[in-house]
Amino acid sequence: MMDPEIGINVWDLGLIYGVEVDEANRVNIKMTLTVPGCPLAAYIVQTVKLKLQEAGFHDVDVELVWEPRWTPERMSDKAKEMLGWK
Repeated sequence: MMDPEIGINVWDLGLIYGVEVDEANRVNIKMTLTVPGCPLAAYIVQTVKLKLQEAGFHDVDVELVWEPRWTPERMSDKAKEMLGWK
């Protein structure tokens, strides 16, 4: 899922903190956003959930967390390059 403002996927941005898939194929995602007051928070969380459902996971829970706080260091080298930071 691409961040609608930055145009880089949430994985490369380092927004996904954890992914767990159990034996029943249920998915639990822990993720954050770059800022707590992001006006697109509900959209981003819902889109992550929908993308996983489209991929065949029907029981998906996306938990939005704020600890640890996101920092640019969490971004992949690919994301840093796309932003001209590397």
